[in-house]
Amino acid sequence: MPAEQPGRYAVAPRAEAAFGRAVGWLANALAILGGIVLSAVMLTSVASILGRWGVGWTVPFIGRLGPIPGDYEIVEMGTGFAVFSFLAWCQFNRGHVTVDIAVSFLGPRGLAWLATFTNTVLTIVAALIAWHHYLGMLDKQRFGETTTILQIPLWWGYAGGLLGAIIFAIVSFYTIWRSLNEALGAGEPQGLGA
Repeated sequence: MPAEQPGRYAVAPRAEAAFGRAVGWLANALAILGGIVLSAVMLTSVASILGRWGVGWTVPFIGRLGPIPGDYEIVEMGTGFAVFSFLAWCQFNRGHVTVDIAVSFLGPRGLAWLATFTNTVLTIVAALIAWHHYLGMLDKQRFGETTTILQIPLWWGYAGGLLGAIIFAIVSFYTIWRSLNEALGAGEPQGLGA
């Protein structure tokens, strides 16, 4: 039986496939958004560095060069959002680091059972990260903390990261379901890792 076929004892395989398509699309969209934000952060950083280098110069249509005010704040918030944006896509595509040499003797079904266990642990950790990130965001919001130069409320950065953390937890939950169905079926598809 090919690895793509659900096992005889699979848990709601059609629902799992439909949910997988939905969370896969969501993880992909978030990763693309994270890439766009990271690119904007990179351009901001380059522009600010060039501005520092050319302090005092006047450029037509731009004016006097100088650093971008609050560039570090922009980089911090944007990078934080981007990191959380990539976690769900990595989990959905089995992209986390594995030590294959230690588990190569297990075979496809053994690897699927191991993936079910590790995905369960990761889902618990992802849910805890999302929960504590939410509590941190509420804390920043309650005390009205802002960035030093641009006066951006700090909770905005936390809210962006929280979106990625919640989607990471949802995708992680889905991967338990996927791995369980693979364990009950033909096992994990070859070459995908635990």
